[in-house]
Amino acid sequence: MPGPDPSPDAKLTETLLGPIVSSGHLASGAMPALSEFEFALTMNVHAFHRWMLRCMAAAGVPDLTPMDVLVLHNVNHRGKAKRLADICLVLNIEDTHIVNYSLKKLERLKLIKSGRKGKEKTVAVTQGGEDACRRYAQVREQLLVKSVLATSIDPQRLSEIAAAIRSLSGQYDQAARAAASL
Repeated sequence: MPGPDPSPDAKLTETLLGPIVSSGHLASGAMPALSEFEFALTMNVHAFHRWMLRCMAAAGVPDLTPMDVLVLHNVNHRGKAKRLADICLVLNIEDTHIVNYSLKKLERLKLIKSGRKGKEKTVAVTQGGEDACRRYAQVREQLLVKSVLATSIDPQRLSEIAAAIRSLSGQYDQAARAAASL
């Protein structure tokens, strides 16, 4: 025999504790948790973009786009010259013109310089670009890393979350290829 109907407060609590999503119609399928993940990812992407812009401005380089900041950090990575195709591959960007636009802007700002490796064009970070990345890292340590450490989040758990997100990106890429063939 079923128990009594839950109180209105219990129903409200159950509703509030459900998945937090931006599109209920997408959460009504077989995997509501995926919709919850997508909403969290959306919030995170926008917050991360805001952070990158403000951090880079605090580091002395205002007026960059999130793509410009990502590209600059990638070109600075390991201090080696990079090809456009390699930058796009690492950042998982399909539209090379978007990265190329950032490269041109960063070169105009003297944060990177172009060169050649055989017949291929390459880009490398300049001293100014390296200094900007170093200042960004200092601001990041002071404001973001210190704050995240204060939450007591386990670094190993954070690495596991990052691995899961990278794995899911493959699922989204595969689904995008499938959708393109419909």
